Amino acid sequence: MNAVNAIEVNHLTKKFGNKTVVDNISFNVKRGEVFGLLGPNGAGKTTTLRMITTLLKIDSGNVSIFGHDAAKEGRLARSMFGLTGQYASVDEDISARENLMIFSRLNGLSRAASKQRTQELLEEFSLVNSADKPLKDFSGGMRRRLDLAVSLITRPALIFLDEPTTGLDPRTRTQMWDTIRRLVEQGSTIVLTTQYLDEADELADRIAVIDHGKLVKIGTPEELKKQIGGTKLNFTIDQVSQRTLAEKLIVNQLGQSVSCTGPNLSTSLSSISQLAPLLETLQHSQISIGNLTVQEPSLDDVFMNLTVGKN
Repeated sequence: MNAVNAIEVNHLTKKFGNKTVVDNISFNVKRGEVFGLLGPNGAGKTTTLRMITTLLKIDSGNVSIFGHDAAKEGRLARSMFGLTGQYASVDEDISARENLMIFSRLNGLSRAASKQRTQELLEEFSLVNSADKPLKDFSGGMRRRLDLAVSLITRPALIFLDEPTTGLDPRTRTQMWDTIRRLVEQGSTIVLTTQYLDEADELADRIAVIDHGKLVKIGTPEELKKQIGGTKLNFTIDQVSQRTLAEKLIVNQLGQSVSCTGPNLSTSLSSISQLAPLLETLQHSQISIGNLTVQEPSLDDVFMNLTVGKN
């Protein structure tokens, strides 16, 4: 086990009947990073997460949590992480304070320690004013904050968040992002599955893209964006008769193909530093342009490029 890795996943495979849901996946999660798992619905993200967290038996392969085999040392491995699933695990019939007290006791804390930890978490997740209200009066965001608080009772060094902001309004999502960043600042390692690409872009240090049970690509958000063609450049030319000349100049200077629709031209820049010399070349050839836009690739582009049409 590498000292910098919180998790090592080696050749993980899971089948349900004749269907291979997770197919020979391997990756590492470094200590102190936010590691994102992306993929379409049914790609195998949640199944992968359930095997790593010992909730689902592994057919083949192995998982290590801080150097401990998750299958052979399951109890020890489970003691080292917290898990927040897609659906709240809290008891709807009691208050937030009572939920936290019960889960604290179940985690082995004394009554006094449970009371102290409960108060700390209520304050940390801004639930003090609603601590004794029934959960039926809680908003979706409050429920998610409570569920995350429950998973942090034992202050785990590793936290699994399975689509933690699904169904939340934009303001509450932003609050959850701030909470996740704060956990990382305090030394936690986060494994995050999400369907929101902007969320992964905002939070993740590295991202693994899974599709049809296979690991398609892994890297930082910036690395993944660069692999799909660089910065997009779009503009129009004032005189359509100059389109052929403009296209030739672009190909010669950038070495990139050009897409043309009437007066609209688009191409790719491998570096933003190519833009100024290209504009000077067009100006020198007396080609007037307008409506210029420069668009950096997004994780949406990465996601579509890696997963769409590969069925």
